[in-house]
Amino acid sequence: MSQLKDTNTNLGFFCDFEKIQRNVEAVEVKLNLLNYLIGKDDMQSAVTTLWNTQKDCFDVLNILIAVRDSKTKTVDRKEQIKPLYSFFETPEGVIEYIQDTGLEKIFKERNVKNLVDYVFGVEAGLDTNARKNRSGTIMESTVAHFFDTNHINYEKQVSSSRYEQLNVLGEDTKVFDFLVETKQNKYLIEVNFYSGGGSKLNEVARSYKELSPVINQVPGFEFVWITDGKGWHSAKNKLEDAYYIIKNVYNLTTLNQFIEKLKGEL
Repeated sequence: MSQLKDTNTNLGFFCDFEKIQRNVEAVEVKLNLLNYLIGKDDMQSAVTTLWNTQKDCFDVLNILIAVRDSKTKTVDRKEQIKPLYSFFETPEGVIEYIQDTGLEKIFKERNVKNLVDYVFGVEAGLDTNARKNRSGTIMESTVAHFFDTNHINYEKQVSSSRYEQLNVLGEDTKVFDFLVETKQNKYLIEVNFYSGGGSKLNEVARSYKELSPVINQVPGFEFVWITDGKGWHSAKNKLEDAYYIIKNVYNLTTLNQFIEKLKGEL
């Protein structure tokens, strides 16, 4: 427990700018058309003009309020519950949307100069929601780096359906983060990192505690769990229970022990 790290994040963790750029490019043409509304005093007339020429551009209005899913429901002026996209189906709906969201004031006062640049910022903000998943991705990259520098061959994202012997896992297909095959064993490896607590840690520990004995009873297969992060301090008892059942549990500090074990079997 004393070896668990505060974080595994690097500077590339905070924003995935390539993904942000792709998301912006997907709506860039429509955003440029909506730029027509910036600075217009008569917003209703401007919306009508744009509607009569390129009404499809209003399909992306939801991203202007930092909502990615246009199916998100809200209440309109008549107290009717409706999805956001339904406002974009008529000029009147667009006007209601622009006025009631506050976008009309933003447009009129030119608080935004260019909607493409504005949405790039919105996407950067929304991208923070993906950071939890990136922490796991960074952990996978870290473990892969250990393997690479020690010349350990591995495969990523390996399905249990590849091996008939693993039908002991039942009907559900399990995809493992890594597979390392030596002369003695096929090691099925799961990798994760938790910098914060939560119920997810309890679920993971319980799941792997049940999974490991089932895999290890199959000749030629062993389950390996590589985990780290101070989030485990909030689920110490669950981790301890799993530790004494799962044969191979490592953190980033002890991972070299597993590396040496693999080298001895190559």
